[in-house]
Amino acid sequence: MSDKPLTPRSDRSAIDAFITRARSLPTTAGSQGRLVFALDATASREATWDQASDLQGELFLAAQDLGGLSIQLCYYRGFREFKATPFVSQTGQLLQLMSGVRCVGGITQIGRVLGHALQETRNEPVKAVVFIGDCCEESVDELCHAAGELGMLRTPVFMFQEGGDPHAQAVFRQVSALSGGAYAPFDRSSPQLLRELLAAVAVYASGGARALKDYSSRSSAEVKRLTQQIR
Repeated sequence: MSDKPLTPRSDRSAIDAFITRARSLPTTAGSQGRLVFALDATASREATWDQASDLQGELFLAAQDLGGLSIQLCYYRGFREFKATPFVSQTGQLLQLMSGVRCVGGITQIGRVLGHALQETRNEPVKAVVFIGDCCEESVDELCHAAGELGMLRTPVFMFQEGGDPHAQAVFRQVSALSGGAYAPFDRSSPQLLRELLAAVAVYASGGARALKDYSSRSSAEVKRLTQQIR
């Protein structure tokens, strides 16, 4: 496992090549991975909410030739508001769900995201959880406990941090490590980096660790570092 931080950078040609390689991977017959796509929709993330809405399409594009993905959108905001949509398998469906959401001030509810992911994967396996947020205002011990339970169920959590809050970075790293997932930072000026990272998770959720390993062997340094963290 590598804890070397990722350095956001823009490289459109590398990203296009990354997506193209995902589409060329062999299909996993009869299998459609389930992925929970969770977002912090509190006021601090309002500036990048529309950006995240645009990028979600990359999850489907990268996975469509690997058996596809079924994605559930989760978000929290305001006073203890937490929403989870049905699982959908089309880009337009997810975009429509996200377009109806607006950010509202409130504290983080990452614990509810992890608890929800636990419940979902106990009902039917969830291949991966993606979380995008910028801070953490909860008990670290409780989050780590839930992350460890997800790790036991082989449901890795990919924690993508917007901005550079040091406390959030420490917590997000622990959650990802305990679940068997990975951590990566990004900033609002580098949507290309987040696009590439989301595509990597889609490959993992659709085709498993072997597909991601093959994928990352010909990909950018950022994707390689993400892959190295996964147990």
